[in-house]
Amino acid sequence: MSTTITGRQFHNQPEKSHTHGFLVDLWDEVRRETHGRMDIAVFAQNAGIEGSDPQALEMLISGELEFIILMGGILGHVVPATEMQGVPFAFSSHAQVHATNDGPFGAYLRREMLAHGIYGFPGGLMENGFRHIVMNDRPINDVRDLEGVRMRVPDGHLFIDTFAALGATPVVVNISALYDSLAQKKVDGQENPLSVCEVNKLYEVCKYVSITNHMWSGFNLVGNLGFVQGLPEDVLSIVQRAVKTHVARQTAWTDRFNHDLEKGLAERGMIFNVADNASFRRALTGDFYRRAKERYGNTGWKLLEDSVGKLG
Repeated sequence: MSTTITGRQFHNQPEKSHTHGFLVDLWDEVRRETHGRMDIAVFAQNAGIEGSDPQALEMLISGELEFIILMGGILGHVVPATEMQGVPFAFSSHAQVHATNDGPFGAYLRREMLAHGIYGFPGGLMENGFRHIVMNDRPINDVRDLEGVRMRVPDGHLFIDTFAALGATPVVVNISALYDSLAQKKVDGQENPLSVCEVNKLYEVCKYVSITNHMWSGFNLVGNLGFVQGLPEDVLSIVQRAVKTHVARQTAWTDRFNHDLEKGLAERGMIFNVADNASFRRALTGDFYRRAKERYGNTGWKLLEDSVGKLG
């Protein structure tokens, strides 16, 4: 009788989120198709570990954790090139995002991951959405309104650099502490897709949503390289097929979810405005994009621009 291959899949969102159920479905399918030879348990909110995503990434690389989904900005702690998935105003649509990441640019990012002991699944980029600015007490109409704002950002270089360039004061807070930081007014606002506002109940502690579409974010489904390479060939093929199937489902569902939430969050009492994002673009033109290109290197930057056009 063969030994069952077991492991864990972490993600940072609540169980009732735009990610959890699809990951459960994915690994349920793998369990069925392998006739129980592979059994991966899914843990919401990174199983409550203290360090949230950065700690989970360390666990993945060390082999203590088998699978996780991570934004490029967080994965960038180890693989800097993945931060380019969130370059401000790089993408104009969800279709462009996924076409770019399914092409040569995405293949380049996966090669960069391999060099750090991380396996990135082709077709494994789950949707989070375009990010907007959400404030406690007032809207953001243009870039001048960000001056001195204590803006919560994830623990990623590109997030910090972007909001510093826009005149805000970036404050790094892991998502596990985001709700409390807003409730206790430790920060003035945060920036995330609408789906994150909904599933983390941020509408209870924030009032204003300024539509900016300033960055796109999604979750890379990645595994510990040694673990993945150790899978029997037929099992790995089943996993790869299941990833493509259920990530595609998640992406389509989350696109609709984010679209519908503008009405849904307004019904919860949130007040929407459309910000002048041309003023944001002007503030970032020049030095910001030059520094970004220097950080990520000519190869990846060219592949990105080949898909989305000239940046900065």
